[in-house]
Amino acid sequence: MSIFQYYVASTIDGFIASTDDDLGWLLQFDHVEGVTESIESFMSGVGCIAMGGDTYRWLIEHEPGKWPYPDTPCWVFTHHEYSAPAGSDVTFVRGDVREFAPDLLKDAGHKNVWLVGGGHLVAQFANAGLLQEMIVTIIPVVLGAGKRLLPLEGPTAPLELISSKILGGAAAELHYRLPRPGVA
Repeated sequence: MSIFQYYVASTIDGFIASTDDDLGWLLQFDHVEGVTESIESFMSGVGCIAMGGDTYRWLIEHEPGKWPYPDTPCWVFTHHEYSAPAGSDVTFVRGDVREFAPDLLKDAGHKNVWLVGGGHLVAQFANAGLLQEMIVTIIPVVLGAGKRLLPLEGPTAPLELISSKILGGAAAELHYRLPRPGVA
């Protein structure tokens, strides 16, 4: 059964990007042992991607002429007008995430839906009771300010830690299952 997963890197102080969307703090860890393998393992289970407009804009600006997910359907939740890169399977939508959840799961087939970047979009999935798992790689950096990992009004019910692993002695990957709505 397909599920909605949030796979993301975060600083120790809970930010996924600087206030100006700089990811230099993260990119310096690209070659840490285990990072590439972790990403490849996760991506093998992804059948569809959902991302926010800011994440999409960042990708287009920082990867000009190269779409990083050519073989995966991608749904971009945005209020802006964008065009899709040549050869991509990108659908632009606006509205409540619950409205599009069945289509995202259908596009995922027997794989999962990856909620990419954009803590605000992921918070909408969480508030709708759709977010089922979070895989957060904690990067040993403090930003002090930036885009929050998951901007929810809290506190939430406790998450269940499914697994954890150390990547190259530098980062910790934590895999959590979120409680089902209405289940204590």
